[in-house]
Amino acid sequence: MSPDPNPQLMKPLTAANKLGIYLPAAPESFRDTPISRADLDALRTNPPEWLTELRRTGPFPRDITARKLGVSNSGLARAEVSDALTADEIAALLADPPAWLIRERENYAEVLKENERIATKEAERRAATNRPAKNRG
Repeated sequence: MSPDPNPQLMKPLTAANKLGIYLPAAPESFRDTPISRADLDALRTNPPEWLTELRRTGPFPRDITARKLGVSNSGLARAEVSDALTADEIAALLADPPAWLIRERENYAEVLKENERIATKEAERRAATNRPAKNRG
C-alpha cells in the first residue's frame, strides 16, 4: 500500500494529551504544528530529548499531576491547584504533605475502595444470574 497522500492531522493539544505532556511546556515547533498519526507514532517509539525530559521532570498536565499525588482531578480543583506542577514540586508535596493533600488522598482512597466494592458486587450479581438452574427431578 502506498502512504496516504492526505494524512489525518491532529491539533497539538490532542497530540500532547496522547503523549501525556503539558502543551505549554513543549517546544514552539510542536505547539504550532498539526501532528500526523505517523509523527505521533514516531514520537512514541523514538522520543526526542525534549519529550523524554518533559515526561521525566514536567511540568505535568493536571491528570498526571493528580495521579502522581494520589488524588483526583477534582481534588486538585478543590485545593485550588491550577498550575502544572513539576516533578520536584510534586516530590516536595509528597515529602511534606499539606492538610489538603492528606485529606484528598484519604477521600480518593475511599472512592477507589467503594468503586472496588461496587465492581465486586456487580460481578457477583452477574455470576449469580448466569448460573445454570439446578435440575429438580
